[in-house]
Amino acid sequence: MDSFFNTGLGTAVIIAGQALLVVGFVMISMLFLVYGDRKIWAELQMRRGPNVVGPWGLLQTVADAAKYVFKEIVVPAGADRPVFFLAPMLSFVLAMMAWAVIPFDQGWVLANINVAILFVFAMSSLEVYGVIMGGWASNSKYPFLGSLRSAAQMISYEVSLGLIIVGIIISTGSMNLTAIVNAQEGPAGIFNWYWLPHLPMVALFFISALAETNRPPFDLPEAESELVAGFFVEYSSTPFLFFMAGEYIAIFLMCALMSPLFFGGWLSPVPFLADGWWWMIAIWPSSSSSSRW
Repeated sequence: MDSFFNTGLGTAVIIAGQALLVVGFVMISMLFLVYGDRKIWAELQMRRGPNVVGPWGLLQTVADAAKYVFKEIVVPAGADRPVFFLAPMLSFVLAMMAWAVIPFDQGWVLANINVAILFVFAMSSLEVYGVIMGGWASNSKYPFLGSLRSAAQMISYEVSLGLIIVGIIISTGSMNLTAIVNAQEGPAGIFNWYWLPHLPMVALFFISALAETNRPPFDLPEAESELVAGFFVEYSSTPFLFFMAGEYIAIFLMCALMSPLFFGGWLSPVPFLADGWWWMIAIWPSSSSSSRW
């Protein structure tokens, strides 16, 4: 068996297995992220939210996903069919590819490259093409206007995100996320993390991340009163599901990016407790929940 994994095919099998583990983790986490999103909005609107399918409504997202898969795909007349179907796939795949450089623990990363931050920004920038392609291929002025607004907003706030991260790169001297986490290790625990010396930048990064992922109050591209439903108004069934999955994966990615950049990644907040991946994961739900408010 060892000899097999030392071959090129064995290496490919290992990489594919690791990639499937990351994809599975992200997709399962997204189910509960959507559930939490709907529960919080229900609380704000004095409703109960999902509470029927499964215990406490936990399986409502699974039921909704199954509904989208089995619904009929409606393509507008005059739409550019190849581009129409390519756009949601592009948004989903690019959002997922950025997870290849996110470290979960020391050595727990698919691609431990030295330009990890540049890779994340490259994937994030390319997602704009999925939005524009979806709006243009629909052959309707409403999604086209929505795609232009969304692209303008995403590009604008990518600039602010990049400028904020420049400070982290200067403090560390590296664009490798593992090196950034290791640079925050110290005897003071949580006070060695970059949230303290870069305190104003943490808030600005959070605000820019909301705008980058089109979350309230920066949900102008989805302005229902003006544009019906934004760039994806003509999409239904599985293509719509890919757009929504890509959006939530991008939200989750920004939460995961904040952890190694500002909050020590897998490092323990107190010196006498062991480091581990659970500290990395602990930051994400709080960041995700805050992004809903």
